[in-house]
Amino acid sequence: MEKTTCCVVGGGPAGMVLALLLARAGVAVTVLEKHGDFLRDFRGDTVHPSTLALLDDLGLAERFARLPQRRVRTVQLPVGAGRSMVTVGDLGVLREPYNYVAMVPQWDLLDLLADEAAREPSFRLRMNTEATSFLVESGRVTGVRYRTRDGRAGELRALLTVACDGRGSLARSRPELGLHGYTCPMDAWWFRVPRHEGDPSGLVGIAGERFLTALIDRGDYWQCAALIPKGTDSRRRAAGLDSFQAQFDAAAPWLAGRAHALRSWDDVKLLDVRLDRLRRWHRPGLLCIGDAAHAMSPVFGIGINLAVQDAVAAARHLAGPLGRGAVRPRDLRGIQRRRLPTTVATQTLQRMAHARFIAPVLRGRPPLGSADRARRVVRLFAESRWVRRLPAYFIGYGALRERPPAAAVR
Repeated sequence: MEKTTCCVVGGGPAGMVLALLLARAGVAVTVLEKHGDFLRDFRGDTVHPSTLALLDDLGLAERFARLPQRRVRTVQLPVGAGRSMVTVGDLGVLREPYNYVAMVPQWDLLDLLADEAAREPSFRLRMNTEATSFLVESGRVTGVRYRTRDGRAGELRALLTVACDGRGSLARSRPELGLHGYTCPMDAWWFRVPRHEGDPSGLVGIAGERFLTALIDRGDYWQCAALIPKGTDSRRRAAGLDSFQAQFDAAAPWLAGRAHALRSWDDVKLLDVRLDRLRRWHRPGLLCIGDAAHAMSPVFGIGINLAVQDAVAAARHLAGPLGRGAVRPRDLRGIQRRRLPTTVATQTLQRMAHARFIAPVLRGRPPLGSADRARRVVRLFAESRWVRRLPAYFIGYGALRERPPAAAVR
């Protein structure tokens, strides 16, 4: 019978951060990751100031700085008839040295975390191993059943199982956790177009007729997220790639012709946007964090930041109980109580953005009720450094910054 103290299901940012922190605290932890490596095309390659500060606390800042990366400090939106770019968020106003978002290939970050965790004798990473169901005894989750890539099945017993396997998590099917969803007006198309010298920098938004796109500066290319009305992917693809390319060119004349770098619809990936959260993130022997507990909209691009902060809070609450070999229900409740207000606040802001800005634009209406009101709001952000500090801090640190357990700090 295979045993560990903490079984972490999913080797994404939340799972790897949690495992590293617990392993440094001397807890035996095993991570199950269904893929054979981390070399996949992630949509979220953002490392926010709160995570940068965490890496510094862990003694990993210098190693992280050597990774290939692009630093984003501004959020820009087109305003007025001329669609001139106005900065509505400036992370440069935050305290140095972490006053930017680092755009780093997520596989590089995960490799760094896995390599550092492997230095700890109590850490084990099992790739090509997918959790298929939970082990339950007398109402308590006691581990997982798993299947490896070569078809071998087994069981891993654990004092605590932590679901970090995203919005497709096994835990989400458990009715006692009570999944509650909110209506989203959009889905997203992800693709890349070339970036030229002289283009704006940072995070740039473009808006057209029933069309919104966020552009993320990746140096030699733009990583793009085009928002489309919910459920219209098939119909829009049937209209042809040429139609989409023309719409893209019309919305952003300075990008004219670059969408033709898309050779086929295979270059355009669909994200089914969801916004939901579990009413309960735990049951005896089981805890959910990150997207497993709360799927976030891509608005503000802070889903990874929230997941990592969940992991830090969980490690701080659990290092002691796991080390003593006894995790009580109130230990798990304490994590949800700590992280739920931040989750609710973030999702509330995302729902407001959906209702007040995204949905009207996708319906062909002016955002915020009228074009004049939208211009006044954006002008307020553009002219006040202190007003720009609010979205900058929220994007950088979220509503609440978490500190790692003392035993994990180097």
